[in-house]
Amino acid sequence: MTLLSAINQVCDVVSLDQFDSIYGSNDPNARTMVALAQEAGDEIARRADWQQLLKERVALSSPEPLPDDYERLTPGGAVRSAAGAFYRPVTNSSQWAVIVGVVSAQPYFFIKGNQVLFSPAATGVGSVIEYVSKFWVLHDPDGPGDTLEADDDTTLFPERLLVKGILWRWKRQKGLPFDDNLAEFEADLLQEINADRGAS
Repeated sequence: MTLLSAINQVCDVVSLDQFDSIYGSNDPNARTMVALAQEAGDEIARRADWQQLLKERVALSSPEPLPDDYERLTPGGAVRSAAGAFYRPVTNSSQWAVIVGVVSAQPYFFIKGNQVLFSPAATGVGSVIEYVSKFWVLHDPDGPGDTLEADDDTTLFPERLLVKGILWRWKRQKGLPFDDNLAEFEADLLQEINADRGAS
């Protein structure tokens, strides 16, 4: 399913004529649909750790810059040494200042200034950083990104969620009842999250 086919499915439900092309169209409904698709996709991508958005990066330096597509770390044990030991996360600068001032066998990491800092610093090189990518759009043939840019863009999460996300937003924007559509979206989102995790 592409951006165009997803939006045309919504058009069928809300009694709009289908579009031959959606991206870059001057039609106000087309522009609204693209904006709603972007909003829906951003939300869907943020609300789960979709398998296709899970990434790993091997640290080549210490500190290591965060990848361009970095959204957030995966929960629990997101950073581990080359030997497999987990780094403990540090969440504020004051704690980090104390940790780097004390020699410790326990490895720690801290994210600051779009970098992953390691303590002891020498253990950082070769460490593995597991994270969730913010690039949920697949551009053909250019690869992933986080912005819808063409009619044939696809998603890296279950695409039917995009249709349902656009639909309830469209109805809300037009002042129509949308509670049932929102509830259906939420139920389907939960089902797809569980299926993606192998828990369905």
